[in-house]
Amino acid sequence: MTTRPVTLFTGQWADMPFAELCERAATWGYDGLEIACWGDHLDVHAAATDDAYLAEKRATLDKHGLNVWAISNHLVGQAVCDDPIDERHQAILPAHLWGDGEPEGVRQRAAEEMKVTARAAARLGVSTVVGFTGSAIWKYVAMFPPVPQSTIDDGYRDFADRWNPILDVFDEVGVRFAHEVHPSEIAYDYWSTVATLEAIGHREAFGLNWDPSHMIWQDIDPVGFLVDFAERIYHVDCKDTRRRTGNGRNGRLSSHLPWGDPKRGWDFVSTGHGDVPWEDCFRTLNAIGYDGPISVEWEDAGMDRLAGAAEAVRYIRDHCFDPPESSFDAAFES
Repeated sequence: MTTRPVTLFTGQWADMPFAELCERAATWGYDGLEIACWGDHLDVHAAATDDAYLAEKRATLDKHGLNVWAISNHLVGQAVCDDPIDERHQAILPAHLWGDGEPEGVRQRAAEEMKVTARAAARLGVSTVVGFTGSAIWKYVAMFPPVPQSTIDDGYRDFADRWNPILDVFDEVGVRFAHEVHPSEIAYDYWSTVATLEAIGHREAFGLNWDPSHMIWQDIDPVGFLVDFAERIYHVDCKDTRRRTGNGRNGRLSSHLPWGDPKRGWDFVSTGHGDVPWEDCFRTLNAIGYDGPISVEWEDAGMDRLAGAAEAVRYIRDHCFDPPESSFDAAFES
């Protein structure tokens, strides 16, 4: 049993009014929310400038005994570096960011919006913004036709050129960015994370949102990742994965099949029933000194979310445990 805060990421609930979700999350047993900056959940421009708007959000959270340790702006962050910019981005971005759809204009407006997001977080009293970065070189991940190393180097340089000015604002207001290591991003696996940190000179404003589901999908050890990037783990999203690649037909790359199709080679599942070694993960989070929340991200296409979200928080309460009050060595020395 853990006293660590357990929160619910609201990104997959943006169709539900914020007040209703707060009521439900409290009833299910969550300590707070990781608030997404879309739907009616958080307007970053209002949060950055309007005291009455912030007071209203705080009052809604307080009414249900909920706190907030992080806000998330994945959708806007995705557009900062992406190439191409196309109808996919139009579908996820607000009209004021899409504008006329000219790609470089979209990227620049998205970058400015991430700066506003940092200011909104600071005014809300939150120290971490979770999100995506986008990538100019994800489209080359299959590497055929062959791509020269200079193209890959240019992609990391593009990321640094676009994100360093954003991170300057994060530094200015005392907020950190936690990049979710995820396919389609500049840092999507172990070695691309190393390259990404090197590209921005390991500046402290930029850290990682650790979500083991994406690592299991790629055969990356999520526990080893925690150990090696211990000082950069700024936030934790808790989502499980089940691989279905053992029948000789289902492929890891999912064959362009729709979300939840059982013929895909993998799927997200309700927390605790897939392939993530949760006990090892929770032990390692304690060992590296991570003291932030565990945030449930709901993406199980095979279970109703109203049942699954309640099951997920119960699982974490039962399986995530606090670190010992004193060390094993100290016990022998006394």
